[in-house]
Amino acid sequence: MLEKLEAIEKTYEELTQQMSDPNIIGDQSRYSKVAKQHRDLEAVVEKYRELKKIDSDIAGNREILREMDDAEMRELAGAELPELEARREEVDKELKLLLLPTDPNDEKNVILEIRAGTGGDEACLFAAEILRMYARYAETQGWKLQVTDSSETGLGGIQKAEAIIEGARVYSKLKYESGVHRVQRVPQTEASGRIHTSAITVAVLPEAEEVDVKIDAKDIRTDTFCSSGPGGQSVNTTYSAVRLTHLPTGLVVSMQDEKSQIKNREKAMRILRSRLLEMEQQKQQDAISAERRSQVGSGDRSEKIRTYNFKENRVTDHRIGLTLHQLDRMMEGEIGTLIDSVVSHYQAEKLKEETEKQAAMV
Repeated sequence: MLEKLEAIEKTYEELTQQMSDPNIIGDQSRYSKVAKQHRDLEAVVEKYRELKKIDSDIAGNREILREMDDAEMRELAGAELPELEARREEVDKELKLLLLPTDPNDEKNVILEIRAGTGGDEACLFAAEILRMYARYAETQGWKLQVTDSSETGLGGIQKAEAIIEGARVYSKLKYESGVHRVQRVPQTEASGRIHTSAITVAVLPEAEEVDVKIDAKDIRTDTFCSSGPGGQSVNTTYSAVRLTHLPTGLVVSMQDEKSQIKNREKAMRILRSRLLEMEQQKQQDAISAERRSQVGSGDRSEKIRTYNFKENRVTDHRIGLTLHQLDRMMEGEIGTLIDSVVSHYQAEKLKEETEKQAAMV
């Protein structure tokens, strides 16, 4: 690992020099590429330099204990050594996590899909609350969430909703949110005060770019129709709504939230690409199901991943066995602690697998 880290540091230093080269600065495309490579290596190099500093301090303290006669200096060195060794262990683990192969989708925006499951109106109400929870969380992260399609119910709930979330490393944070989210509470319509259990499904898809999925124009059938719902005078008078049908797969995407047919078609294509990418990835994932299970369980969206118990103000993530008694705050978007805990869990699992794999090769 040390040889690899030395090579990374050398590359980082070369990139630093290149970023001050007038020839590279003058070429915006080349400079952007160099700057991105430099940024990608920065966290690893900083952590490696911290490790080297700790190793130097440990060596210095051990030398004091061996060579010095000064009792006070020896006492200070002896007291500091355990702290340095403990910190070295932490930094070493952090470095190994940074060196893990990265998910190529981590930098991407996401398509968020929320659907009401079992539970009737109560499931629809909870689906709307979960969408609001993610919207609030997106705000705290500086992301932009835009609802592109929704099917609302009369009580303020939603049967289903789709949204695009754009921002820095959105998929890296939200990729483990896919699955069944279960709610336990007394519905507003329940006169006897009985607790009901309802469920919704959440799907998080990395947004596909044109380079990820090639769609042949002849494979797309485009239908236009009048928008329905809010929209002013243009509703039911202009054919601004768009329905795209991908003929080879039968996938259908409808979009009507913009007054412009062109904008609706662009958004529909973004979602269609992402769904086609998901289908393609699913084929690959089926072939390497063991790897899939190591990251996200079985990968089956019907798998219950989380329970929200309103009476006890409790949220439990069943995959990692974590329970937090702060449901009221989490429904306001304060889900960072839970999301970070889930991500850390799967990173640790992947690190364990990687360590075992390397040990088997020795």
